[in-house]
Amino acid sequence: MNVLFINSIGKNKFGGGEKWMVNAARGLHERGHQITLASRKNSRILKYAAQKNVPTNVIEIHSDISPFKTLQVSTYLRQQKIDILICNLNKDVRVAGLAARIAGTPVVLARHGMLLCSRKWKHQLTLTRLTDGIITNSKTIQDAYADYGWFGRDFVKVIHNGLDIPEHVTPHNFPRDFPGKKIIYSAGRLAEQKGFNYLIEAARILRQDRDDLVFVVSGEGKLETVLKDQVRAAGLERSFVFEGFTPDIYPRLKGCDLFVLASLFEGMPNVVMEAMAMAKPVIATDVNGARELVEDGKTGCIIPPKNPEAIARRIETLIDSPETMTELGKNGKQRVADLFTIKKMVDNLEQHLEHMLREKKTR
Repeated sequence: MNVLFINSIGKNKFGGGEKWMVNAARGLHERGHQITLASRKNSRILKYAAQKNVPTNVIEIHSDISPFKTLQVSTYLRQQKIDILICNLNKDVRVAGLAARIAGTPVVLARHGMLLCSRKWKHQLTLTRLTDGIITNSKTIQDAYADYGWFGRDFVKVIHNGLDIPEHVTPHNFPRDFPGKKIIYSAGRLAEQKGFNYLIEAARILRQDRDDLVFVVSGEGKLETVLKDQVRAAGLERSFVFEGFTPDIYPRLKGCDLFVLASLFEGMPNVVMEAMAMAKPVIATDVNGARELVEDGKTGCIIPPKNPEAIARRIETLIDSPETMTELGKNGKQRVADLFTIKKMVDNLEQHLEHMLREKKTR
């Protein structure tokens, strides 16, 4: 197969969707398929893809409608004889998906790691006319799209994320940084979606009765100043630390005591899988794919979103029970190894793409 992935996310942004795309592209490339991943010039995703030996190209899509860019991409698709186009954002579908229809590219797919379309007519028109299907990573998203009534039964395909788990990880030395403290770790973009304001409030609640906890967050984003102001206002400067963008969070996951996801919505949160792979107990808000990852009470704990009291209560319950944390971490690591590996993800993706291509060519 000759597959082109297009992801026009901002050049300084990089999250779970971008990691999925690189892992998928690399997995297919290593199996002998002709693969290209395209994005903005000097973008983080292209740099990351190059590090993983994924062939890359520069295709910049900046708006929903661009006749010139559509014609440019259409020419590229024809010249490269692309069999399958996989688009990330809605604007990628509208510009490159239309280009694929003009070029006669057999299969066009949208990849939605989160709910990227509402019931608006423009989403219905785009997805039903310019794509042949949607790949998502959680059944909750599949069910939500089924309720729209736009698509056939097999239009939305669930392919769970997979992890490329490193064999050897040296734990970050948190005891050196914070002697005598227990480390609550989280990671993600500093955006409203990630719910870090609720995590800060949970830290404030816990700080009233104890001073043995330090919260460490890896990530950057537009809310950095707002969140740091909230930390200062709560008097948490010494116990709530924003450390900025961290390219490899595995050492921190392995070195921390407990991982917390406070998100308001997600698709299939990669960072939760990564924490489980490092045998860390996980507290996650009940958002989209979280329950497909975390078995409440067995591999981690599920709590309601937007509820700092619930976060604080569950942290306190777990952090003072090392035996429970060890058991949850052990079970979580096994669950990831059984169900959420890169190999399993690429197996499922490869089978789906080959099936789609056979169907289209038969027609």
